[in-house]
Amino acid sequence: MANPFFEDWQTPFGLPPFAAITDAHYMEAFDQGFKEHEAEIAAICANPESASFSNTIEALERSGGLLDKVSGVFFNLTSAAANDTLQEIELAVVPRFAVHDSAMLTNQPLFARIKAVQASATGLQEDQQRLLQDTYDRFVRAGAALDAHSRNEVQAVDESLASLTTRFSQNVMKDTDNYMLVLETTDELAGLPASVLQAAKEEAAAKGLQGKYGFTTSRSSMTPFLQFSERRDLREKLYKAYTHGGRNGNAFDNRQILTEIAAKRARRAHLLGYKNHADYMLADRMAGTADAVMNLLDQVWTPANQRVRQEAEDLQACIQDAGGNFALAPWDWDYYTEKVRQARFDLDDAEVKPYFELENVRDGMFRVATKLFGITFHRLDDVPRYHPDVVTYEVREADGALVGVIMTDYFMRAGKQGGAWMDAYRRQSNLDGVVRPVIVNCCNFPKGSPTLLGMDEVRTLFHEFGHGLHGLLSQVRYGSQAGTNVLQDFVELPSQIMEHWAEQPEVLRDYARHVETGAVMPEALMQKLLAAATFTQGFATTEFLAAAYLDMAWHQLESGQIADADTSGVDKLEADAMAQIDLLAAVDPRYKSSYFQHIFGGEDYSAGYYAYLWAEVLDADGFEAFKDAGIFDPATANSFRKNILEQGGSADPMALYQRFRGRAPEVAPLLKSRGLV
Repeated sequence: MANPFFEDWQTPFGLPPFAAITDAHYMEAFDQGFKEHEAEIAAICANPESASFSNTIEALERSGGLLDKVSGVFFNLTSAAANDTLQEIELAVVPRFAVHDSAMLTNQPLFARIKAVQASATGLQEDQQRLLQDTYDRFVRAGAALDAHSRNEVQAVDESLASLTTRFSQNVMKDTDNYMLVLETTDELAGLPASVLQAAKEEAAAKGLQGKYGFTTSRSSMTPFLQFSERRDLREKLYKAYTHGGRNGNAFDNRQILTEIAAKRARRAHLLGYKNHADYMLADRMAGTADAVMNLLDQVWTPANQRVRQEAEDLQACIQDAGGNFALAPWDWDYYTEKVRQARFDLDDAEVKPYFELENVRDGMFRVATKLFGITFHRLDDVPRYHPDVVTYEVREADGALVGVIMTDYFMRAGKQGGAWMDAYRRQSNLDGVVRPVIVNCCNFPKGSPTLLGMDEVRTLFHEFGHGLHGLLSQVRYGSQAGTNVLQDFVELPSQIMEHWAEQPEVLRDYARHVETGAVMPEALMQKLLAAATFTQGFATTEFLAAAYLDMAWHQLESGQIADADTSGVDKLEADAMAQIDLLAAVDPRYKSSYFQHIFGGEDYSAGYYAYLWAEVLDADGFEAFKDAGIFDPATANSFRKNILEQGGSADPMALYQRFRGRAPEVAPLLKSRGLV
């Protein structure tokens, strides 16, 4: 059978022909992709002409086409539709990528040409200047400027890290897939609303447990259980199953792996001339330094810590009023928060969720994008898809011109990593003709009949769609600068600013319709929902900040400070980091080390989990512009599209933000939006 990766895809919109691709095709395609890319690099180095932007930087940009093609499919599927074979291939191929990339990025003849271009290039446009500098910096950060011995050690570290981070992610997925809290008696189900029970019944049935109810450690399954279950012992059981992910002393225990990751990152940073991994990573981010990151975290920590302690006192009073004789614990937080919310705001989540049916929210979200940017979404039924849950849309401009394609994959299942994310099967570019993007949005909602969302899940949907718009509306020349290919602490701006529209009364009146009657959410209920928007923001902010501090604690360690892993070492570092910020005992960090995918399942968010807060400074400040002019003001929306969404990584991100906003961002709107002032 011909390998589909070696053919031009004659599918609608050039979508991957998923049905024709078998697991056996990947390794053959990777093998050929590596060979072709190596040959392309060799040809650039052997070019007898003097190095120029065109024959070196743009040639490098054009290289690796087949490798990009197969990677775009393979790594999306290992996240969203993995099986044992794909995971075995992943373990084999990721280290090969590390070796391949390291060999290219430390290739001395190639680096000499890049340096020559940097020294002599004139007349470059802004995106070209950015691409040249980013290319040079990428080679230097990979060790190209080091002596041969140090380069070889950096290469070995990179190869090892590729394997370790892949194993970390696979362990989290396998540990999660292995666990389900299975319930069946009336007593066990006490307090759970009908919508939660229906989703749990379907989740259990998917595992062959007919007539029972299953709750997993996915946030969308676990959170409603923690909110409503009257069984404190079961809340504790499920919560601890979540917080013990990757640290159960089984084959999927991540504690030794994550310590090795931290140690190798610290060693690489030392070789490259940095004090620690945080300094190495932050040199390539807007924040610039660890001091800048810690200063931001500290600014928000003080009011958040004060607020969360008051919230804890309120919950403890609620426990005592209900006759409880125990101290507030992490697995009590959601349950008693719901009680206080109902009492203080007369707001019952079970009353709200029928107004947030998934398809209604999604369609309302699309209409927001239409009002802002003039784009429209049209469902495609007869196109390839990798799973029956996937729904695909073509996206068009107001004049009918094609923008791109977005696939939505919203339901949790085995073989799909937890959380929510956006990715691209094909990036936008205009270098050699117009290439339109193929974007995917993934979430992990429990599939229901119908699927009803909580407000947090509505925000998640809008958040990932913001990333999707960043990829869809990209209008850059070079694919490496397209969409979300920006500095890590800028990438969350489009996603987080999109969340604001989810809670605007004008938007709520459009999409918040009762699943059975179609009635618009009553004004009184909407006002209660909005009034409660900053309720428990002390908790939400504190658990996030605690995870960001934990990230920095791992990655400010210097080479030699990280001992060979034992399980107690991980626990001690976490305890010390939380004691240093005086974290309340009833609050855990949003992620503990052993399942902290952001920082140990890959490189991008390592020493970078703070980026969500950094971007929130930008999004809160940026949304003020929309509020001042009108949330659908055409001029403001056009400026945001032209200066942020279309530009990707083609210019300095702070310059882009200031072109949109007219000034530098301010922190005050963030504190205001979180109700901390």
